[in-house]
Amino acid sequence: MSRPIRLLTIASCVLATVILRSEGSERLQQLAGSVTIYRDAFGVAHVHGPTDASAAFGFAYAQAEDNFWQVEDNFIRAIGRAAEVHGEDVLLDDWINRALEIPRLSMEEYEQVDPAVRALLNGFADGFNYYLARNPDTEPRLLDHFEPWYPLAFIRYLYYQRGFLFGTRLQRAEFHEAFQRSTGERRSELPSMPRHTGLRAEQGSNSWAITPAKSASGNALLFINPHLSFFGPSQVYEGHVMSEEGWNFSGYTRFGFPLPYVGFNEHLGWASTDNGADLQDAYTITFDDDSNPLKYRYGDGHRTATEWTEELRVKTENGIERRIATFQKTHHGPLVAIRDGVPLAVRMAKFEEPGWLDQWYGMTKAQTLDQFRTAVSRLDMLFGNYLYADQAGNIFYVYNAAVPRRSEAFDWREPVDGSDPATEWQGYHTMDEIPQVLNPATGWLQNCNGTPFLSTSAGNPDPDDFPSYMVREGDNPRHRQARRILAAQGKFTFEEWARTAYSTHLIQGSADISELVAEWERLRRNAPSRADSTADAIVLLGNWDHVSTVESEAMSLYVTWVERRWELLRARRDTLWVNVLALEQAMARLEREWGTWRVPWGELNRLQRRHTSGNEPFSDELPSIPVAGAPGWAGAMFTFYTRSVQGQRRHYGVAGNTYVAVVEFGPEVKARSLHTFGASADPQSPHFFDQGPRYAVGDFKPAWLTLSDVKEHAARSYHPGESGKGN
Repeated sequence: MSRPIRLLTIASCVLATVILRSEGSERLQQLAGSVTIYRDAFGVAHVHGPTDASAAFGFAYAQAEDNFWQVEDNFIRAIGRAAEVHGEDVLLDDWINRALEIPRLSMEEYEQVDPAVRALLNGFADGFNYYLARNPDTEPRLLDHFEPWYPLAFIRYLYYQRGFLFGTRLQRAEFHEAFQRSTGERRSELPSMPRHTGLRAEQGSNSWAITPAKSASGNALLFINPHLSFFGPSQVYEGHVMSEEGWNFSGYTRFGFPLPYVGFNEHLGWASTDNGADLQDAYTITFDDDSNPLKYRYGDGHRTATEWTEELRVKTENGIERRIATFQKTHHGPLVAIRDGVPLAVRMAKFEEPGWLDQWYGMTKAQTLDQFRTAVSRLDMLFGNYLYADQAGNIFYVYNAAVPRRSEAFDWREPVDGSDPATEWQGYHTMDEIPQVLNPATGWLQNCNGTPFLSTSAGNPDPDDFPSYMVREGDNPRHRQARRILAAQGKFTFEEWARTAYSTHLIQGSADISELVAEWERLRRNAPSRADSTADAIVLLGNWDHVSTVESEAMSLYVTWVERRWELLRARRDTLWVNVLALEQAMARLEREWGTWRVPWGELNRLQRRHTSGNEPFSDELPSIPVAGAPGWAGAMFTFYTRSVQGQRRHYGVAGNTYVAVVEFGPEVKARSLHTFGASADPQSPHFFDQGPRYAVGDFKPAWLTLSDVKEHAARSYHPGESGKGN
């Protein structure tokens, strides 16, 4: 993009901001007066307004009440200004953001979006700005005014910068090398990399759906269960938007999105689990023209890269410092890494194209299967397995992905030669060219981040019908466990559906322990004295039913053993008795930390809420609760990932089951949901941790959908600005 056009785009956005501010507070006060926020007994926000845009206004206000710090932080990172607040450690994150031109692309998209979506974004920004006006005690760290294009930047930041970019397999040092060349800095230490999201980092999600044939009530049932971080930009927020224009959608979102994007309305709903579709590629770029350093080889000739500079601002001990960075991009994409001296450009599917938020909005407004499929078929929200159910009894699965058409002559897992025209993408595969299943004869569908070719037990898509580069994931323990559960039971009541969604049976446990016991038996024949030291542990594990409970000592030993075995295998320990050695060391570790190797799982596996950023340390001295959930590799449906903390004996939850919902699509939708902690991030709020104890045991709360139910069960209701700060 030429500099004059870029300046014009930025100027237009600045002008829009000036106009917005000049309208004064009277318009926002009138808008606030037309919107009602209903808080249920758990503090969940149900927002009603006369228009969709007014509902987005109230939704922003509610998010700000519940967690302004996270909203602002998400936007600060999304617009490439994190180093102004967090310092040098996140400067590389800002540099990548600017190299990808996320602010420019997002400003331009705002100017291009459908008027209804622009109205939604305007209302959403107004809601945050009104919150700041009504709550002067809230002190932003950087942003004292919110722009309507910020959510579009956050989409690109969250999914592309923190997600797809790392599907290229580029390494931290390779980004750092490009960063140093761009800024002229030479530092021996590597700055922090952004913690990326997606299937490569966040372990996955669960989703099930059944037709009326598998339901005791004769209604389709849906299970929604994302596995995301409990802290930071990826954490989820439960909310509900309603308007007199017919919008009524409940589910989850991220702080900074103007609508819930997964959930249900009066007619239908869907779950989403990350898939591993290949949506990004890296290209080697050859600059070999001494007369023009921006010319790069392409085919029989050359093309010319675009170059520009930007200022990066960094918080230091001496105040804000300014750094100038020089960026380059080719027709393949921006240069973001260097490998062995060779610059690498990255191309990500539909990164520069608008439409992600438009598609989400259309999906939430859909009333029928055809309308839902029409919205999804745009493939502008370009990844994730969608699992759908509706009031008419349909269930539907689609391997949602905007997969580039590529030559199968290349290994797309590694950087390809950017000078070879044969590596060019040839458009995208369309909706009818990606795996999907509608109303299988089995009556059930599932996806737990596994292959679409095992979505049910019969009637799956045939892998031979799809190109080799399209589907990369295989099977996994949660995928197998879901198939086992859904195939084994004839019909589910709604109560059984909710209870089974929280299953802690470990499908992987049987195979792992069988292998251990077989090795131990061989050891007993060869070295009986050594085998005797672990005999009691072998009996405990051998008699275990492979169900995780907070009382289970076998569960603690099993997880500690498996994790130690991985450590030994990664270290390439050449031992005949790796399973037994890992068991010996696991027992010794538990003995050392707890005084006994027989430790109940609930003593080890805990849930504790700390600051929303995730940077506040966990502590054994502070209150926490036991959790029966298990790491996803074990194959339990109740997925719970923990982190050990130096100096602490217990391990604390950082990711896994976040928003969990079960939905029945009868004449009136019945839904229940849970959030990991609670609706508010304020430690003084009664809703800071009120859902935690219920979450730990799967005690679902009601998720009200109709306006009459919302009003009947509201603990309080108010117009934005009336309630002051907090929830």
